[in-house]
Amino acid sequence: MQNIKDTYQRITDAVIEQLEVGTKPWIRPWRGNSRGSLVPRRATGEAYRGINVLMLWLSSELAGYEENTWMTYRQAQDLGGQVRKGEKGALVVKYGTFAPKEREDDDDRNIPYLKGYTVFNVEQIENLPVGFDRPAAELPTTPVPHLQNVEAFVRNTGASVTYGGTTACYRPATDDILLPARERFLDEVHLYSTLLHELGHWSGVKGRLDRDMTGRFGTNAYAAEELVAELTASFLCADLGVAHDPRGNTAAYLDNWLKLLTRDKRAIVTAAAKAQAAADYLHSLHQAGVPPA
Repeated sequence: MQNIKDTYQRITDAVIEQLEVGTKPWIRPWRGNSRGSLVPRRATGEAYRGINVLMLWLSSELAGYEENTWMTYRQAQDLGGQVRKGEKGALVVKYGTFAPKEREDDDDRNIPYLKGYTVFNVEQIENLPVGFDRPAAELPTTPVPHLQNVEAFVRNTGASVTYGGTTACYRPATDDILLPARERFLDEVHLYSTLLHELGHWSGVKGRLDRDMTGRFGTNAYAAEELVAELTASFLCADLGVAHDPRGNTAAYLDNWLKLLTRDKRAIVTAAAKAQAAADYLHSLHQAGVPPA
């Protein structure tokens, strides 16, 4: 098994490399295959989660892939396919816990592990069966004019959203999300990317997911929470079929995130896990709020 510290470092190095050139690797360009899912998927159609979503979006961006299905070398062979000679795979990870068979003490706590392995995009593989990588039910891949699906999603979470003013923020004192007036946004993509970012913050307060929301701008805690909210918005945009556009203050945020990731190589994996938990939590609220058929 690859050293867990080496795997964390490989992930962090890949993200830092893109941040240093001014690119947020979790912003998927959604470049154009209208048949494909926004969320990276395994050959079985199962969606990747957490840090693996980021890593595969990054690989797709760098290589220009339109397809979003990935598999191991062995899986390709089992399907009758062959990875083309010279193709470079992408890093994904499997993480969880295990209980050692033999212990010298009575400590029954499980030990975490993180194992990296390589997958290939279907565009790198020849002779795959036709249509095997098409999940039965795909998410929409183009934004609808009024994005009613996002409006319904936010409404069903129970979050209070107020429009007006010139700033976007989550307000703990009133437990609501404040956004500028709708006419101030360039388009629906900017509006809903911002709204879902703030909804990410809304999910983190005490009584919901109880993350550390105490940091001020420039601190590690602030940078970490902003990163969680940004990734939450990115995950939700993908789930809802919405193009994600990053919010403002890009240079300042990139600088904060670079400092955070440079100091803590586990920060991006931790943030992705918390963002996935936030997205899952918000989806659960949405489902609970959907009227029965």
